[in-house]
Amino acid sequence: MKVLKFGGSSIADASRIQKVAEIIKAEVKRGPFVLVLSAMKGITNLLIQAALLAEQGDRDYLTFISRIKATHATAVKVLFSEQKGKPVLHDLEQLHGELKDFLHGVELIRECTARILDLVMSFGERLSCMLMTHYLNECGVHALFIDARDLIVTDDAYGNASVIYSQTYTRIKKYVGGIKQVPVITGFIAATENKVTTTLGRNGSDFTASLIGAGLDAESIEIWTDVNGVLSTDPRFVKNAFTIRELSYEEAMELSYFGAEVIHPKTMIPAVDKNIPIIIKNTFNPEQAGTIIKNKIKKHTAAISGIACIENIALLNIEGGGMVGIPGMAARIFSILASAALNIIMISQGSSEHSICLGLKQNEALEAVRSLNKELKKELESKTINEFVLIEELVIIAVIGDNMRGTPGISGKLFSALGKARINVLAIAQGSSERNISFVIHKKDSARALTTVHKAFFTTAKAANHGSG
Repeated sequence: MKVLKFGGSSIADASRIQKVAEIIKAEVKRGPFVLVLSAMKGITNLLIQAALLAEQGDRDYLTFISRIKATHATAVKVLFSEQKGKPVLHDLEQLHGELKDFLHGVELIRECTARILDLVMSFGERLSCMLMTHYLNECGVHALFIDARDLIVTDDAYGNASVIYSQTYTRIKKYVGGIKQVPVITGFIAATENKVTTTLGRNGSDFTASLIGAGLDAESIEIWTDVNGVLSTDPRFVKNAFTIRELSYEEAMELSYFGAEVIHPKTMIPAVDKNIPIIIKNTFNPEQAGTIIKNKIKKHTAAISGIACIENIALLNIEGGGMVGIPGMAARIFSILASAALNIIMISQGSSEHSICLGLKQNEALEAVRSLNKELKKELESKTINEFVLIEELVIIAVIGDNMRGTPGISGKLFSALGKARINVLAIAQGSSERNISFVIHKKDSARALTTVHKAFFTTAKAANHGSG
């Protein structure tokens, strides 16, 4: 049993839906599988915009509903004959009508809570899966629409709900395990025990696929997208970036956290628990092997596995002679930022305890300074802590790989290359796992830094089992 998940870009229009159907028809011959789909590209954003307009009493939300309806109707016109398209349009029209009625209610009460928005967003996946189910049956693939709200149980943290794993896995085995048709399951959406619609947050459809795979003890989970796999670095900056053939779970998590957007760390949790490989494939280039993410991999030929980058970073320097030897100062700083719901991306502190350097998203940096100024007012007045120094327009670059552990000279090679390229490093952090060295530089140097580091470590990049074209 496999799980195949296709994202919004893979089913953006009729021609792409046809491409996906060809992949699915070929897969039918290989054995049983489950299909998980996102909404068609752009539909979720239209749903959100419609909901916000309805909340304001702006009847332009009806225009967005019409655009959503037109997108699906256009696909039906291409995929089906006029006669065979009638029952498809009927089923889709029912969902469009339900959406319109619901948003009319939002317009009347002038309120769109997170709970309401989750229900509005659920229409995207329900519509795409309904359309795909009809089309697969038209193509001779016996398919069955399944609403994930009947399978995945969560708490009521609307917008980014937490999964109740035991109940979810029990339902998946019960309702999906014995189905002989190809199950077409809605990604991204779930429900509470009381049947209230929730959503799974960023990359929620990938998470759905991972949950379905874990619940069925699948042999693999395939994430089909619009790239050939996980790349060695950002191809916008490095022309010879290449697809990495294999990654360990830990390497993939590090790369995704530091900007590689192909897969989200949360997606991997169920797969890691059940030791199920995740394969990243390209819908538009299916003959490519892609990237396989699993527990045990062949040793990479290069010292590192990949280079990732987080953009739009600010660095907050907190210094003061009064910080030296004072227990709990760091904990207090972190507590203040946590209370303000601000996420710290990177921490660097010297052994002198004289300073702490924090990396934050640039759009949260000013709020961080405001919160610290307020809560540490006495320490600032007494000069225990100096005025905070905020440096903006930065990026964090992370060099990542299992091979880095216990290998002498990685840091020397990295910073020597940066030094020769005259790239100034503002802060450095390395975890005890030795799997990641992160450093902060000015945004203007990011392209040159990525190219420099990539060239330093991947001079024979595609050798043996590391990369593919």
